[in-house]
Amino acid sequence: MQNDLSSRREAEGLSQGDLAEAVGVTRQTINAIERNRYDPSLELAFKLAAHFECPIEAIFDPEL
Repeated sequence: MQNDLSSRREAEGLSQGDLAEAVGVTRQTINAIERNRYDPSLELAFKLAAHFECPIEAIFDPEL
């Protein structure tokens, strides 16, 4: 599953640690998601979408 988490995070001027703290996970989790090495749980995907005020599909694309 592809995602544009890093570009959204960088556009807001957030570090991986900042975003991780905001959604309640570790920096390593955010890093793994950005590198497409880990698919987040549904709960985490919803938290990320809420943080960026967008639908989950705007961040994650299961087709790619």
